[in-house]
Amino acid sequence: MPAPRTVLLTGAAGGLGTLMRKLLPPYGYRLRLLDLVPVADAPDDGTAITADLADTDALRAAVRGVDAIVHLAGISLESSFEKILRANIQGTYNLYEAARAEGVRRIVFASSNHAVGYTPRPAWDDAPPIPVGTPHRPDTFYGLSKCFGEDLASLYWDRHGIETVSVRIGSCFPEPTSVRMLSLWLSPADGARLLHAALTAEGVGHTVVYGSSANTRLWWDLSSARAIGYEPQDDSEPYAAKLIAEHGEPSPNNPANANLGGPFCTDPPVWPH
Repeated sequence: MPAPRTVLLTGAAGGLGTLMRKLLPPYGYRLRLLDLVPVADAPDDGTAITADLADTDALRAAVRGVDAIVHLAGISLESSFEKILRANIQGTYNLYEAARAEGVRRIVFASSNHAVGYTPRPAWDDAPPIPVGTPHRPDTFYGLSKCFGEDLASLYWDRHGIETVSVRIGSCFPEPTSVRMLSLWLSPADGARLLHAALTAEGVGHTVVYGSSANTRLWWDLSSARAIGYEPQDDSEPYAAKLIAEHGEPSPNNPANANLGGPFCTDPPVWPH
């Protein structure tokens, strides 16, 4: 399909949204921004919308007329089930309903590695990568909400013809900050490459991909991401020596190192709001 010109970016004030606000326009996109809080440095031209995903009227107005949606909004750490239900589960449903009502036919959904967080991590360097078809094994209510989002996307493809690429994002930061992140790091530039591929690939139906760079220590299979045209350019390995010197190699006796979700399986970080 031709590159969509106008894309609604939800969660535009968040960490990943802030990175993508700068990196997606060079691919030819006009961004319409949506967040619960005002977007810093947003243009004063009506393209930045402050609204809650629970406000279905505002959400439908935000969706109206766009060519595609990149859905990054929601709680990105663990929280109470009630908060996760409202922001991530009900909010994502509201977004898909708005897309259906307004005829939007392509969504890129920010899923997470925590949808399969209790999957055992590869135990040795040459172990087979974790396949994208591995069953859901959420490590938190947050991870559970990402399982819901992937399954909702599947339903809306089968029932309503809305195509979605669900991206199980690892850790998208300017550089990795932990030894674990060496295996899951998605550089911001590769993040933009992956979102662009997800927005433009033809015939995706509902496709699930892992979102990371081409890391030397990669734990999972990027073949479905490459199949939609993603060509990662970066690798976390240049950061490895410094991080290992600071933090040491992960101990196999630490339960937090046993599974893909890492500390989310043992002592998950809690959403501060």
